[in-house]
Amino acid sequence: MKTRPVAAIAPWRIRAVGLGLACLLVMLVVRLVSLQVLDTERGYRFLQKQGNARSLRVEPIPAHRGIIADRNGEPLAISTPVQTVWANPRQLVAGIRDGDWNRLAAALGSPRAELEAKLRGVATREFAYLRRRMTPADARRVLDLGIPGVYARREYQRFYPAGQIAAHVIGFTDVDDRGQEGIELAYDEWLAGVQGSKQIIKDLFGHVIRDVQELSPARPGRALDLGIDLRMQYLAHRELMKAVEAAGAESGCVVLIDARSGEVLAMANVPSYNPNNRGAGVGQALRNRAITDLFEPGSTVKPLTMLAALESGKYHPGMTIETSPGYIRVGRKTFRDHHNYGLLTLGGVITKSSQVGTTKIALSLEPDAIRDVFVRAGLGQSLGTGFPGESVGLLPAPRKWGEVARANFAFGYGLSVTPLQLARAYTILAAGGVERPITLLRAREAPPGKQVYERESVTELVAMMRTVTQPGGTAVRAAIKGYTVAGKTGTVHRLGPNGYEPNRYVSLFAGFAPASDPRVVGVVIVSDPRGGVYYGGAIAAPVFSSVVAGALRLMNVAPDDLEEILPVEQSPARTPA
Repeated sequence: MKTRPVAAIAPWRIRAVGLGLACLLVMLVVRLVSLQVLDTERGYRFLQKQGNARSLRVEPIPAHRGIIADRNGEPLAISTPVQTVWANPRQLVAGIRDGDWNRLAAALGSPRAELEAKLRGVATREFAYLRRRMTPADARRVLDLGIPGVYARREYQRFYPAGQIAAHVIGFTDVDDRGQEGIELAYDEWLAGVQGSKQIIKDLFGHVIRDVQELSPARPGRALDLGIDLRMQYLAHRELMKAVEAAGAESGCVVLIDARSGEVLAMANVPSYNPNNRGAGVGQALRNRAITDLFEPGSTVKPLTMLAALESGKYHPGMTIETSPGYIRVGRKTFRDHHNYGLLTLGGVITKSSQVGTTKIALSLEPDAIRDVFVRAGLGQSLGTGFPGESVGLLPAPRKWGEVARANFAFGYGLSVTPLQLARAYTILAAGGVERPITLLRAREAPPGKQVYERESVTELVAMMRTVTQPGGTAVRAAIKGYTVAGKTGTVHRLGPNGYEPNRYVSLFAGFAPASDPRVVGVVIVSDPRGGVYYGGAIAAPVFSSVVAGALRLMNVAPDDLEEILPVEQSPARTPA
C-alpha cells in the first residue's frame, strides 16, 4: 500500500505561531514589569500595600510602672512581667475541635461549659480575653496546645513585697495597672509608663514571623522614694496588731514622723489587707485611718492649751493652780478630776491631766487664744500630702464662746482631727515651735521651717510634758529606758448616733523622744478597746514605748538619760569631778 506524503507546513504558519509566542512573552514581561517595577494604579506599591494589610500589624510595647521604694531603697511596689491570653472568637469557634475545648479549659483553669458559652456568645468578634495576668509558664502551656485563634501578649502586674504591712500607704492598682488607692493613686501620673509601638509580620494563623521596626519606644514609669522606713513600718504594725488583739479593740493606727525633716517614717493601720490578694469583704480595711478618720483628740491637746497660757504672759512655770475639791462647776456642767489633786503647778496640771486646772486656765484666757494656738498647730487644715481621701478635720470658730464650750475646747472636745494632724502638731512642738511640711516622700534635706510658737514657751512646755512619763504621771508605760520622753495621754468617749457613748472609748498617746533633742514623733490611737481597760496610758502608751524605742535604735540615736541605763556609781550625776 502506498503511503501518502506528509503535507509541508506553510512557512507563514510557523512565523505566525512564533510571533504569537513572542507576543505572549512580551505581554508577560510587560505585566511583570507593571507589577514589580512600575508605580501604576495596580503596581508594586498596591501589591505591597495589600500584602502588608494581610500580614503587617502594629502592636503595643508595654511599659512597666515605676518602682516605689522606702527611704533605704527597699522595694515596696514593683512590676513583674506576666502574660495575658486572648482569643479571636471568630477564628477559634470556627476551627476548634470538640476535644480541644476540654484541653483549653483545663489549661486556663476554667469550667468548659462556662468557657465555651462565653466564646460562642461572641463568635462574631475578633477579640476576647481568656485569662489575664498569667505567669509566662502557664501561658506557654496554653499556647502549646496549638489551638487556632488563641494568642498571648505581655503585660505587667504590680507586686507588693511588704504585703499588708504597708498596704494603706502604698495602695494598689487595678487589672489595667492604674492606681486605685494610696500612693499608687496619688502619684499615678508619675509612676505610670507610656507604652510604645512596633510593626510586626504575622502569618495566616496569627503567629509573629518577625519584628519589622520599632515605631516608638516604651517609656517606663519613674521611680518614687518614700520617707517610710520599712523596718519601722514592720515594727509599728506588729506592736499595734498585738495591742489591738489584746484589748479586743475595733481598730488602731500608729504614725511616726522624723522631728527634723517632717518625713513620715511609719504609718500602720489595723485591720489591714493584702494588696497582692484582695478578696471579697475587705471593705473598711481599705481605709488609711491615719489620714482619713476623724476623732476628738481629748487630753492630747492640753499641752497646746498650756502653750496658749504661757504665751499669754499671764502664766509662768512656777505658778500654781488650786484644783480642790476635785471638780469645778461651769454653767450647768460639772468637770471632774479622777482625784482631788489640790494645789498643782502648771506642770502638775499636765502630769495629772487635770480637767479642773485646764478649765480654770482656759476660762482665764481670751476666748480665741486657745483656738489661735490650735490653728498654728495645723489643726482643721489640710496637710497638703496629696493622699487620696485626706480629711481636713473640724476646728469650730463660734462668734460667741460660751464658758462650757471654751472649757470643752481646751481639753480636746468639740473639734476633730486626724491622727496625722495630731502628729504634725506634736512635730512642731518637738522642733521648738518650728513648722515644717509633713511629707510621705523622701526628703533629701530638711526643708526650711517657719517659727510659729515662741521657742522659750515651747521649751518650758516640753519640760512639763516630760513629767507625764515619769513616776506619778499618766503615762509611765510610755517611758523608754535610756531616753527622755515628752508626751500626753488622751482618753475620749466615742461618738454614736445618740451622742457620746458611755462605755466606748478611744485611747491615745502622742509624744516624742529624746525630749532633750527630739528625733521621732509618735502618735498611737486604739479605737474601742473592750478588755475592761481603756485609758490611753494603759492601752496606747506601751505601743508608743515599743515602737519609738525601736525607731531610735534603728536611727542610731544616742541615749540622753544615762542614769536610767548605767549603774548608780557610773552615772554622770554620781561621777566625782
